[in-house]
Amino acid sequence: MIILAWIVIGLVAGYLANLVVGKGRGYSPLEMLIGGLVGSFVGGTLFSLLLGEGFNVRIGGFIGSTIGAIIVLAIYGPIRSRMGSRMGTRGR
Repeated sequence: MIILAWIVIGLVAGYLANLVVGKGRGYSPLEMLIGGLVGSFVGGTLFSLLLGEGFNVRIGGFIGSTIGAIIVLAIYGPIRSRMGSRMGTRGR
């Protein structure tokens, strides 16, 4: 049940991160999902452990998940743009 909660929190965190970072970048729903899940896992786990909440689903973990997803999408955006421009020039 906790894994299902992490997935839902990851989805919400990815959506919120997209609202903050994704303006004009056109992330697909799959990219938001993956960014949210990765950010949720990394940020939520670190934030929960720092606050001493362990692996329980708490508000601190949700805040950490959202911050982690924002960081993941902020890093991923320029990488995706750089890779896309390289792929576009190869075919011409």
